[in-house]
Amino acid sequence: MIVFETLRWKNFLSTGDQWTEINLDESQSTLIVGQNGSGKSTMLDALCFGLFNKPFRKITRGQLVNSINEKGTKVEVTFSIGKDEYRVFRGIKPNVFELYRNNKLVDQDAAANDTQKYLEGSVLKLNFKSFTQVVILGSSTFVPFMQLGASHRREVIEDLLDIKIFSKMNLLLRDRVKETLSARKECDHMLTVAEQKVSAQTKLLKQLKEVNDNRQKEIQDKIDANWVEMGDQEGELKVKKRDLDSLYKQVVDTGEQRSKLDDLKLDQGSLNSELRTAKKEIKFLSTHDNCPTCTQVIKKTFKDKKIKSLEETGESIAKNLNNLKADINILLNEIEAADDISMRCHDMRTDISAIEREIIRLQKENLRREKEIDKLQTVTPNIDKEQSALVELQMSLEETMKSCSHVNKKLDEFQVISQLLKDSGIKSQIIKKYVPIFNKLINKYLNSMDFFVNFTLDEEFNEKLMSRFRDDFSYASFSEGEKQKIDLSLLFTWREVARMKNSVATNLLILDEVFDSSLDASATNELLQILKSLGQTTNLFVISHKGDVLLDKFLRTLKFEKVNDFSKMSEDS
Repeated sequence: MIVFETLRWKNFLSTGDQWTEINLDESQSTLIVGQNGSGKSTMLDALCFGLFNKPFRKITRGQLVNSINEKGTKVEVTFSIGKDEYRVFRGIKPNVFELYRNNKLVDQDAAANDTQKYLEGSVLKLNFKSFTQVVILGSSTFVPFMQLGASHRREVIEDLLDIKIFSKMNLLLRDRVKETLSARKECDHMLTVAEQKVSAQTKLLKQLKEVNDNRQKEIQDKIDANWVEMGDQEGELKVKKRDLDSLYKQVVDTGEQRSKLDDLKLDQGSLNSELRTAKKEIKFLSTHDNCPTCTQVIKKTFKDKKIKSLEETGESIAKNLNNLKADINILLNEIEAADDISMRCHDMRTDISAIEREIIRLQKENLRREKEIDKLQTVTPNIDKEQSALVELQMSLEETMKSCSHVNKKLDEFQVISQLLKDSGIKSQIIKKYVPIFNKLINKYLNSMDFFVNFTLDEEFNEKLMSRFRDDFSYASFSEGEKQKIDLSLLFTWREVARMKNSVATNLLILDEVFDSSLDASATNELLQILKSLGQTTNLFVISHKGDVLLDKFLRTLKFEKVNDFSKMSEDS
């Protein structure tokens, strides 16, 4: 509960450079009287200015400064909430705004706007509109609850029920949602990047494995081709060895034939020599008639006989030569045939050696390629490196997904909380619970003032009024006196609800010229009875022109009057 203790001001409106001070908690009932323009309503403006930096009435801030002194406007309000004592000091020319808690200045470094928000939101838990609905009624410039718009009506009720915190929570939630949406956007980006990295790494690893597999297949294909070729070579080798064995069987020793051939060639040479000698002699005899040595004439008979003998000898030698040539040819053929077989054997051995070398080469090549395959299968540094990189990227992706999942979960939770914090959520349920109480109290106070109508507010704070003779009234359809009764009933209802909630309950109640307006004598007495029933925790202030009528109804009277153009306050005993 807020217990207002003192209010003082100077150089404020018509008040001069002397402090005017009112003890707000001294008396249960205080009547404030004075002539028009004497300054009796100044406390309303001073109180609202001190607490909310704006006067109660429609006066500009500059108009609050005393027009004679023109500076040094000061207002001070003290109050307590529980064990904490508060003091608000505000001034104009110079501008001053200080908030003290237990004689300690609150947050000297904070901006004035922030301090004001702290004062309204965390200390008073009331804004200007709500304060005036609970504490003050009357004045021509005051806007009663029933004349407020729907949003302002809700604002007052939320303050009374101490559920405005849900609106603040909703604002904070919006900031959290905004931050979380930004985080989710960042998460989505990070997730996309992480997925792209995993995809790229997976593709790279696949490509490396495909290259490795293709290389292995390529090598294996060569190995298989080599095995096929080795099979063909071994088949050919087998055939050549078989052929070589056959040739080996045909190989003969030509040494004897070569020896005979040599002898025959020697014989051939001797026969040729003899044949040449015979032919030479025949030619000589045929061409010479004298002996070259002794120069004697060679007889023709001798010549003929000799030539005939030589011719016969030559024929015999030629015949022998032919026979010898035939023998030589036979031997040559035999030797040539044997040499051909030997050459074929040599060529075949060469081929066999070449085939065996090729088979060995292919075997060595396959062994090397098989080792290469083993290495490709077991020793894969690039693949292993990229596989490790992929595992790390997958782990990073999982962490990112986990983080993003947490963010999404938080957003889902915020969505649920948002639904609860909306006007249609928790607040609606609380208001729904209290609306029947509102209506019961309003009608109780209306009945106590002999105003018998059935007044109800719905959950949107729209009114409905009914009587025995008319249905479907509206607030605007009543007279000013009837409207004032409704306004008073609402004021007392809000104070009672505030007391029940103990959130914005206060000791202070100010009625400004309520008794001076449209209330008749009967309604005045009824209102006084209601005011008496408020209890000892209420400090009532009534501002009125009807001092003569109301004087004996109050425990204390404060009188305002103009002295030398300055307002002065005095207390009547």
